[in-house]
Amino acid sequence: MNRRGFIAASIGIGIGIGTAALTTTPAQAKDTGKPFGPYGSPAHRRDADTVYVDPHGRGDFTTVQAAATTARTLVIAPGIYRETVTATVAGATWIGASGNPRDTVVVYDNAAGTQKPDGSGTYGTTGSATVTLRGEDFTAQNITFANDWLRADHPDITGTQAVALKVTGDRSAFFGCRFLGHQDTLYADSPAVTAIARQYFRDCYAEGDVDFVFGRGTAVYEHCHFRTLDRTDLGGAPYGFVFAPSTAGAAPRGFLVTRSRITSTAPDAYYKLARPWVPSSDTTAVPSLVVRDTRLGAGIDAAAPYANMSDSYPWQRQRFAEYRNTGPGAAVTVPENRPQLTHEQAESATPATYLADWTPRRARP
Repeated sequence: MNRRGFIAASIGIGIGIGTAALTTTPAQAKDTGKPFGPYGSPAHRRDADTVYVDPHGRGDFTTVQAAATTARTLVIAPGIYRETVTATVAGATWIGASGNPRDTVVVYDNAAGTQKPDGSGTYGTTGSATVTLRGEDFTAQNITFANDWLRADHPDITGTQAVALKVTGDRSAFFGCRFLGHQDTLYADSPAVTAIARQYFRDCYAEGDVDFVFGRGTAVYEHCHFRTLDRTDLGGAPYGFVFAPSTAGAAPRGFLVTRSRITSTAPDAYYKLARPWVPSSDTTAVPSLVVRDTRLGAGIDAAAPYANMSDSYPWQRQRFAEYRNTGPGAAVTVPENRPQLTHEQAESATPATYLADWTPRRARP
């Protein structure tokens, strides 16, 4: 699928990269004449620190990046924002104006192996991100973050990581957002090995194929939908891995997935649930993942749901566990391959425990 096909599919149907192309172009996208929906308009501000972003020029800014450097609250009109964005403002809130994340899409197509325009080298995984968020106390609501870089279009590039969103700030929350990509879609990280960054994802959707939810953050995914994509560039399983936490050894908790579901467009059992990432920058990492009360579809290999990224750091030595999962991908056929929490352990594997004294809240119209 070409770049325009990806964007059209993500807006019109909501599945993202793996969907047949439509014909929408950026100039045509959702130009309804009423770009701000329930969140008002530039003529009816709620406060002086709110700015309105609209690609057709009916707001204060036409790009998210320009708005993100000047204000804490962004109301973003429907449309496609083809740009990279880096935001550092603390306490920022971004709101998709229509209330539907398919309508407001921030997308770009850098990969780790993409050459920088100034000739200084390649972007690397972090540099490939369409959106990078560094400020604490960030909230996003009803927005799609996407990276539409495709392997098939760039057979000469071996660095195929292509991040849609990288977030490092503590107390970062995402409600009703979508994260679209292939490899390394959603990078939930912290600013340093010694820093704890709590992140909360509620009613969100993420899709990809390799390690597409990964990082060092203390991240809770509640009522989320993860979708593994089919691939044509591989001859057999595994196609990839849903989670790849890289939790610092001193951090008490990593990823918690609760009351969610995992589906797939790939053949049955062609995906692993997770593998641990111990990066060269932190060889003392002890990745942590708990998946509980979640439906695992047939796309997950029930017999062997975990694998190693490196034989030096086998998954069995990491902090991986499950609890009361359901679905064909959750069947415990080989008990030693599926560590389970006890009831007592599960009592502390909750969003409240992971988030401690922080209670994430949605933005209000």
